[in-house]
Amino acid sequence: MFEFDQYLGFLAFLTILTLGFWLMIFLLTFVIPYWIGGSLIERLKEIREEKKAKRQA
Repeated sequence: MFEFDQYLGFLAFLTILTLGFWLMIFLLTFVIPYWIGGSLIERLKEIREEKKAKRQA
């Protein structure tokens, strides 16, 4: 069926595929929402500061 080097290549392929799959799951569920949420919070703070500066001026 498989020779030993083909078996190792297949295992390496499955390992890389699995690592890529879990990396994409991690990025889509944690990193990207955290990044978007943080940028929205920072933008809201900037808008509040602009309104406050306009009121004081």
